[in-house]
Order: sequence, then structure tokens, then C-alpha cells
Amino acid sequence: MSETEVRESLMAATTSAVPVLEARGLSVRFRGRGGGVANAVDGVDLAIAPGEIVALAGESGCGKTTLARTLLGLVPPAQGEVRFQGKALKSSRRALRAYRRRVQLVLQDPTGSLNPRHTVYEAVAEGLRIHRVRGNEEQLVAEALSRAGLRPPERYFLRYPHELSGGQRQRVVIAGALVLQPEVLVADEPVSSLDASVRGEILALLLKLRDELGLSVLVVTHDLGLAWNIADRLAVMYLGRVVEVGPTEDVLRDPQHPYTRALLSVVPEIDQMEPMVLQGEPPDPTRIPSGCRFHPRCPSAVERCARDPLPVIPVGAGHTAACWFADPERRAFTDS
Repeated sequence: MSETEVRESLMAATTSAVPVLEARGLSVRFRGRGGGVANAVDGVDLAIAPGEIVALAGESGCGKTTLARTLLGLVPPAQGEVRFQGKALKSSRRALRAYRRRVQLVLQDPTGSLNPRHTVYEAVAEGLRIHRVRGNEEQLVAEALSRAGLRPPERYFLRYPHELSGGQRQRVVIAGALVLQPEVLVADEPVSSLDASVRGEILALLLKLRDELGLSVLVVTHDLGLAWNIADRLAVMYLGRVVEVGPTEDVLRDPQHPYTRALLSVVPEIDQMEPMVLQGEPPDPTRIPSGCRFHPRCPSAVERCARDPLPVIPVGAGHTAACWFADPERRAFTDS
């Protein structure tokens, strides 16, 4: 069976499964500058199937990191709920402690994630000690380092972060997550601080972990090229909402929302699209426009876009978009 057939078989099996991690109507609000309320996340629905890699993309300030932190139980939602393996996440300290062992975070800056005074062994063993995991600690640490691609693991036990390359430090961070045997990794810009030559290695590692361990992965990124290389599905966020979601190849080959097209047009690997310059100011979550919240910057906007909000609508198999022009029945509407 080819790699493509394996991937298709895996996705066929997971799309009908209960999501391992899910946001239902999730909203998060903060007090913004000047006393306004920032709707950082606004009514988001997003599901991750077992063994699936989902990329969450958008420019800075769109709410993707806040959504990821809320899925991790680090930020309490104002509305909606986080569900793990079909059950609502409880807010008690005990429940969150158990949950965070099973859903682990991988940060974008491995240097900032690691204590410079701790050896690699201590960094990876820290999670075991916090969660009081039983078993042979040295063996568990060695297995995690080996899975993260640091072999032989004993060679790294007594090294300090400053003695490692950027890619090796990120592998230590990943090993620190793997040592707790989680079901889900949430990776926030996992390769943005790495050299281009190392990025592919870390992405290949995440794919390998998914295939070998059945891990689900949520990758937060601003880079649609990264999503193309690693993700089974892609969700695009703008100003607190998911405006397009679907199989990665479908979304990137046939983007239905103008914001997705704008992001895609500046990806160097995509040479068939003219660069799209977004109009207006960057989004401000304390001042949500009426109607479609992208209309002030959209080159295709008409009067109705500013007047009537539109939820995500089906545009293909598993592919939805929140745009009037994505709906064939509304594509020809007049602005009367």
C-alpha cells in the first residue's frame, strides 16, 4: 500500500470517529485597551479526529493562539465548551491536571521553553515528576528522547540547552511532551524560530509521530506552505472566527474565502496566483465590523457583505467557507 493510500485509509477511518479534541461554540473575551471588550475567539467550532493533523492558520492577532490556549485549558472560555474524547472538559484543578497530561503543548521558541540551568534529562523528566508518573524514570526519558530523534538518548542526558542546536532543542521540547504519552500535541508555530534547513526535519518528525503513535496534532501557524506540507485539514481564522475549513488540498487548491486567497497569494511556492494586497487596517478585536467581518479589507465586497453576516456554508466534501460568493446559489446576487 502506497503512502497516499495509507493516508486516505487513515482519514476515511478517522472522519467518522468521535473527535479526540473539539471546540463547540467557543468564545473568549478580554478587556482591551481603552476599556473595550476584545472578542479574541468568537463562536468557534473546530474538531480534531484521532490521528489527524489540523493546521490553524491566520495572520497575527486573528485569535489562533488564544484558541489553542483555550483548547489546552489555559484560558477559560466565556461561552461554549472544550470537549475531549466526547466529554466536556471540567474546570476543576484536578480535572485540568489530568487533562494537561493527555494534551501537551509544544511552544515555538525552544530556547525560551527550556530552563538553561537544567540538563536535557531534567527537562524531559520534569513532566514525569509533576504528574507523579510511575515507572523507570530513566527508561521513560530515554524512550522519549529516542522517539524525538535524539539517539542514542544517553548522549544527551547531561547536556545543557546552550550546547544544542536549535533543532535539537526543539526535539528536547517535543520529547518533554512525549514522555507523558499524550493523545494530542498542540504545536504553536513549532518551526518558526528554526533555520529553513531544520524545519523540514521537525515537520517530518511530527508526521512520523502521528503515524507511529496515532497522535493527533493541532499546528498553529501563519504559514500556509507549512500547512500544505503537514496538515490533513486546514482551518483559517480571521478576527476571532474560522472563515474557511476543509481538507488541506481542497482549501489550498480551491480557496473559497477571499482572506484565504490573500494569505495563499503570498506563499512563495504558489506562483500561479497574483499577490492580493489587503485593504484597510489590520483587524481590531475590540471593533468588530457588522456583516462579514472581513468586508472592510475585501477587494470583492459589496453592500450586502457589510450588512448581512453569513455562517460557514458547505462548498464541497468537508469544505466550508463563510463568504456569500462561496455559495453557488448566492454567487450571482445583485446588490439591490
